[in-house]
Formats: sequence, C-alpha cells, structure tokens
Amino acid sequence: MENMPEMEELLIHRGAQALKAGNLVAFPTETVYGLGADATNSGAIKKIYAIKNRPENHPLIVHISSLKQLQNWAIEIPEYAKKLAIDFWPGPLTLILIRSSLAKDFVTGSQISVGLRVPSHKIAQSLLKKFEKIGGYGVAAPSANKFGAVSPTSAGAVAQELGDLFTSSDLLLDGGNCDVGIESTIVDCTGNFPKVLRPGFITTAMIEQSTKLNVAIRGLESSERVSGSFKSHYSPSAKVVLNGSAQIGDGFIALAFQPTPTGAIRLATPNNVEDFAREIYSAFRSADQLRLRKIVVLEPAGEGLAAAIRDRLKKAAHGN
Repeated sequence: MENMPEMEELLIHRGAQALKAGNLVAFPTETVYGLGADATNSGAIKKIYAIKNRPENHPLIVHISSLKQLQNWAIEIPEYAKKLAIDFWPGPLTLILIRSSLAKDFVTGSQISVGLRVPSHKIAQSLLKKFEKIGGYGVAAPSANKFGAVSPTSAGAVAQELGDLFTSSDLLLDGGNCDVGIESTIVDCTGNFPKVLRPGFITTAMIEQSTKLNVAIRGLESSERVSGSFKSHYSPSAKVVLNGSAQIGDGFIALAFQPTPTGAIRLATPNNVEDFAREIYSAFRSADQLRLRKIVVLEPAGEGLAAAIRDRLKKAAHGN
C-alpha cells in the first residue's frame, strides 16, 4: 500500500492505472474517503465487497468526473434531476436514476437504478478525469472502512482500518482531512419528484429551492437499498448514548458552549454544525483508540445539516 502525502501528477496517473488494472484505490472526497474500483469490472468490485465484508446486494455509488458522463450510466433522466446535477455537482449529492446497460447488477445490487455522484475534492476529480482518459467510465466507491463501521475522514483512518488488507498493487491517496465529514445526500430521482433517501450536507430546503418541487423523505417502510440505509451503521466499538449524562471516564461530544461533565473525556468541541459533521467520525475513532466503553453525545438541534448529523448518530447508537 502506498501513501500519497500530496497531490502529484505521477501518483494520480498510477492511481488511474491501478484502477484500470482491476486494483483498489482509496481516495479522498469532500465527504469521506472512498474505496474505489473500476465500476465496470466485476472482479474489482468483488474485492470491495470482500475487504469491507459488505452484503453483495447492497449497491455502490458510482463516481464520475462531470455531468457530461451522466448519460453513460443513466436513462430516462428527469429534468429536475438534471437541475440538481447542474446546481450541486461537483459536490456531496448522489442521484439515484434508472440505470443504463453500463450499470451491471454487481454495482447496483441487482436493482434497476444506479447511484451517481461527482465529487468536488481535487484529488478525486484528478483521479476520475485521468481514469476516463485511459478508457474508464466511472469508479464505484463506498466508504473506505469495514461495513457498518465509522467512515474514515483521513488517510490515516483508512490505513488503520484497511491497510493490512490491501495488496502491494492497491493505493491510498492522501488528501488530508475531508471538508464535509459525513456522507453525501442521496436523492431518489426515479419518480415524478425527488425523494431524500439519506440526508446530508445538501439539505431538503436546498433541493426544493433548486427543483421548485416538494421533496419526499424516505419512510420507515421503504425497501430501497442505498448506502447507509441500515438501522445500524457508522458505529464505533464504544457504546454511543445520545443526550445522556456522561460519567467519569465516559467520552463526551457536544457543541462548544456545552460544558464537559466532571471526569468525562472531551472528544470534540465543535463550534457549529459544520464542525460537528467534520469532527464526529474522528471523535468516534479517538474513543476507540482510547478504548473507552461509552460515548455520550449531545445532539445538535435544528434542521438541515443538523438533521443529517442526528441521522448518523441515531444509527451509530443503534449499533450498540
């Protein structure tokens, strides 16, 4: 496994070549680090499922470099989906669309739809563009961690969790810490109006403003399989307790204005919800490194990004 401390053209080229050869490349996006493989190579995709211990019927998100690549992967694209792509790509938004013949069952989990995203991180962009130049069409990339565990927001977190499972032909591209810190918003665009399947940085209000349509929210009865849709997800080894009372020796995460209880171990002190999203996963990992048994988190109030953070925290707590 090779680590890229800074973005160099040679290593980006090697990353694209590694993908083309059927190897894995872990790379940064603005949300979290992804574990990438050629989205048209069934053997390479199997490596992702094996390393992550991910259910093979759980679909992957395909990353492309620009809106121009959308029609390679999707058909029957509604106008509101095009508007979302224009307004928010590159960025932390995944669109679920009816798949083209290029999107095979091994990427879509045998569903008739495919998830597509254009990341904004400069390393992700360079890697995708270089891959496309040498004949690639897209990179399937779930988060670079074990399935259901805490998503990585730094190259060090990827190396710690998956490094021993990489071969000498796999690569890890280091792009520093992720700016957003939680996974992309997922919007189902297969119907007459958008439906949010996973909340994220791109909020319902932003989607409604873009499309001029009412937005539906995924219900508990929903059977759609998308990334992060299990009740238990994003879970550290430590027990996560929401809005409880931290005792001596417990980890504690809350906004900066909320004081640390006596004897608790402060894991993060975010000043706002943007910081909260950016720091929550690294705080969970710090708790596990310290071998803490319990983490008490005081959830941020409000809509938008705060609601997305609460979604992740609820699933992390459910995992315990």
